[in-house]
Amino acid sequence: MRTPAFLLVCLVALPAHGAQIDDITDLPDGQVFVLGEYHDSAIQHLNQARAIRAISPAAVVFEQLTPDVAAKLTAEDRVSPEQLEKVTGWADSGWPSMDIYWPVFEAVGQAAIYGAWVQREDLRASVGQGAAAVFGPEAARFGLDQSLPEDQQEIREAEQMEAHCNAMPAEMMGGMVESQRLRDAALAQAALTALEDTGGPVAVITGNGHARNDWGMPYLLGLAAPDVRVISVGQLEQAPDDQPPYDLWLVTAPTERDDPCTTFGTQE
Repeated sequence: MRTPAFLLVCLVALPAHGAQIDDITDLPDGQVFVLGEYHDSAIQHLNQARAIRAISPAAVVFEQLTPDVAAKLTAEDRVSPEQLEKVTGWADSGWPSMDIYWPVFEAVGQAAIYGAWVQREDLRASVGQGAAAVFGPEAARFGLDQSLPEDQQEIREAEQMEAHCNAMPAEMMGGMVESQRLRDAALAQAALTALEDTGGPVAVITGNGHARNDWGMPYLLGLAAPDVRVISVGQLEQAPDDQPPYDLWLVTAPTERDDPCTTFGTQE
């Protein structure tokens, strides 16, 4: 089966140092644990649930929830997948089924929940205006006021083109990179807010692309708060050719999925 384009983003890496692990519950000491995922992998969500139980975080940040929705969740809203799906509007969110995410939410227990999803209108604005203009006053703290190194910009634009099945104009890819930078900064900001509010530790549930420590959310968090101990964990579905950009990484069984490029009307 052809490797879906959105998975290839996680396999192209700049040099980084890390180690492969077999047990996601055996993690080093840290203050923020960034737990990567392929969004549709039930196996990887079960791994995240196991990691959360081992970490016993004071707070968990979800890429999949907006800050407003997360802030309104009550203990009663978190008693069942049906109730959580209802109050979050999950069925209309575009994320994979609540059934595969529920083990993660169940493992959270009574820890505080924070959201870091960026609204569509802000993502669209970042494509045209840049991440810094949309993010606001703290943009410089997370490095959004600085242009990316030329080689990184080229790699990231190529990844965005591949992730969009080579079906979009090349001139749009710079804007797509800006939207990813905005999402990374939103995750980093939410994690730092959760750490400041609760004292930590904090777990972050997000895609493998955002969990990268070479340019993703952990990197931006390091710019903003270099003394915070961040552990990034990537979950892959095949052994990579090069060193993945995570502090720790593991390989899980692959998920059966259709080719996402069929929706773009392109096939190789």
